[in-house]
Amino acid sequence: MSDVAPMSDPAPGYPDYRTIHVETDATDRVATLTLNRPERLNAFDRVMCEEVRDAWHRIKLDDTVHAVVLRAAGPRAFSAGLDVKTPYGQPDGIWHHDDPGEALSPKWQKMWKPVVCAVHGLCTAGAFYFVNESDIVICSREATFFDSHVSAGLVCALEPIGLMRRVGLGETLRIALMGNDERVSADTALRIGLVTEVVDRDELWPRAHAIAAGIAAKPPTATQGTVKAIWESLDKPYRAALDQGLIYTRLGNPIATAELAVRPVARAEPRIR
Repeated sequence: MSDVAPMSDPAPGYPDYRTIHVETDATDRVATLTLNRPERLNAFDRVMCEEVRDAWHRIKLDDTVHAVVLRAAGPRAFSAGLDVKTPYGQPDGIWHHDDPGEALSPKWQKMWKPVVCAVHGLCTAGAFYFVNESDIVICSREATFFDSHVSAGLVCALEPIGLMRRVGLGETLRIALMGNDERVSADTALRIGLVTEVVDRDELWPRAHAIAAGIAAKPPTATQGTVKAIWESLDKPYRAALDQGLIYTRLGNPIATAELAVRPVARAEPRIR
């Protein structure tokens, strides 16, 4: 796996961003969004937040893309969270401060195309925004996860909300309260459900692309409707979630069936985890 972001021209319809790189594979119908600030351990500043938000909107409207890979350049880190050495630039009025996670989140942007997140190296603090909002997360064997907020004297309040949906209250509290004193290894991340697969470093990017391509080969109405239904159910009581899910099946299933008839889905070789 290369440790630098692709230096090719940006995909058609996407700007030449300063902090990220977007490329598309027309054959596999996969877009790859690479965090590209390796000199800052891919920490995000306001520019990156705005560029990621713009990219999610463009990917959402790009009918040639059916699934997305989210990854990061550089050998050391997936992301170190918010870049504390670069002022983020919040307004003077505290009631007008915004959460950077809203810009980084595909779900806040109502982008329902499945996102496969490939984590290597350090993944800490605000980097959990990316992990929490992805649909499938895999990592390399040397990846480590931790939240540095409390070690820096900061309240850890936002990232745990999304993390709790993945690993439960107990593991979330342990990660939030231990700070820098405990690193969650790849094996532990797999055990607690933070990731679904661990691979060798040189296999990380190809494996993430293969997963995304397998999803992208299926009718997009079915995959995007599934993502939307499952994520929106998290905010609803059980009975209300089932009622809404039934509406989505009635809306989406006829369309997805028609898509399937027009373009038969390629069947990938089954893989047992």
